Amino acid sequence: MKETNPIDEYIAGFEGETKNKLIEIRELIRSLVPEAKEKISYGMPAFELHGNLVYFAGFAHHIGFYPAPSGIENFESRIAKYKHAKGSVQFPLDEPLPLDLIRDIVEYRKKENEKK
Repeated sequence: MKETNPIDEYIAGFEGETKNKLIEIRELIRSLVPEAKEKISYGMPAFELHGNLVYFAGFAHHIGFYPAPSGIENFESRIAKYKHAKGSVQFPLDEPLPLDLIRDIVEYRKKENEKK
C-alpha cells in the first residue's frame, strides 16, 4: 500500500486558485531544496532542513508563507507591498505568486540553516 504524504492530503483539501498556488509554491520549494523533508507542522505544510526552513498555508484570500523572522527581515523592501508580520507574508490569491521572491527567500533560509 502506497504511503500518502500529509502535504498531498493538505493540498487535496483545497480547490481552485488556492490549490493551484499551493501546488506551485510546493513544487518551487521542492526544486530548490530537494533534500528537505516535508512534514505538517502547526497544521501547515513545512519543509525541514537542519531545522525548520519554511512553512506555507492556504486561506480564503491568500497564501501564507512563513520563512521565519530572518526571511522577512532580509527581504523587507521586496515584501513591503504585501501584508506581512514578523515571520509571515500573505500573497493574495488574485495576483501571481512572486516566484522570484519566494525562490530568493528559500535559498537564503537554506544557507542560513546550513550554517547552524
